[in-house]
Amino acid sequence: MTHPASTLVRPTWRFLTAHPAHFIALGFGSGLARHAPGTWGTLVALPLYAALALLLSPVQIAWLCLPAFALGWWAASRTGRALGVHDHGGIVVDEIVAMWLVLCTAPMTPAGWALAFAAFRLFDIAKPWPIRWFDRKVHGGFGVMLDDVMAAAYAIASLWLLLRWLPL
Repeated sequence: MTHPASTLVRPTWRFLTAHPAHFIALGFGSGLARHAPGTWGTLVALPLYAALALLLSPVQIAWLCLPAFALGWWAASRTGRALGVHDHGGIVVDEIVAMWLVLCTAPMTPAGWALAFAAFRLFDIAKPWPIRWFDRKVHGGFGVMLDDVMAAAYAIASLWLLLRWLPL
């Protein structure tokens, strides 16, 4: 959840490059976007996943999301403390890791990726139960990562249902 204070604290390129955790948490710079940093972070996930898919299977990438989650937890914790806002809107590593999970289940077609992107953004923004509860109650880097992984689970379930009727 982006807090009102996150609009007051604007990380800069200098902040981004001051520590590896900031670079990771701010999605390699995508989190510096003035508008919709979560959407920009999700977009960054696409070419990163495509590069990983050249070397790894979707199952291997899904397993890679475990250490990526841990790395994101650390980076989000450290960056949130440095910014003074535990879930600053510019922290987008959670969108990147969660989107990778969704892409692991999506067809590797433009339509499949577009549906995966739309489904994930829908659930990440809407935060249906119990995502919103966890977003409000679980703080720190773990909470930052957790609500997006939960949104990914909703997106994966939606894709699974959609793809039963829509061949892509």
